[in-house]
Amino acid sequence: MRNINAIGLDKNKSEKLAILLNELLANYSIFYQNTRGYHWNIKGEKFFELHLKFEELYNDLLLKIDEVAERILTLGYSPNHTYTEYRKVSSIDESTQVSDGLKAVAEILESFKTIIGIQRNLLDLSADAGDEGTNALMSDYIRAQEKLVWMYSAFLNKK
Repeated sequence: MRNINAIGLDKNKSEKLAILLNELLANYSIFYQNTRGYHWNIKGEKFFELHLKFEELYNDLLLKIDEVAERILTLGYSPNHTYTEYRKVSSIDESTQVSDGLKAVAEILESFKTIIGIQRNLLDLSADAGDEGTNALMSDYIRAQEKLVWMYSAFLNKK
């Protein structure tokens, strides 16, 4: 039983989960900062609507960043916390100043595609590791984010 961590999971499988959770954390952190930028810089016809939606989104992302970091700690590992590291690991690029609402929403949809893909991988890994905590977290995130993808896509009139 030497290869079992404090919450009863295999240490090797937990390490793989922590690595992927740190990748998710990096992507969430860049996505969060991009969304703050959209909120601050949005202009035009849909300003009031999008300004509020972007604030709702970045507040939700901030909660998820904290939950993911705490999950990494629960597994017995350290969450990365520097933007230098995030930029190396993240598949989501930093957005330059975006004031066009349609472009911002399109970038949000691309970010969700990336995030949801990582979370689906985490679902598979956590199921294999018997890690119900990570599995439940990812399942909840995916369910809510799929609905947001539908709503943001409807805003863009995309399928």
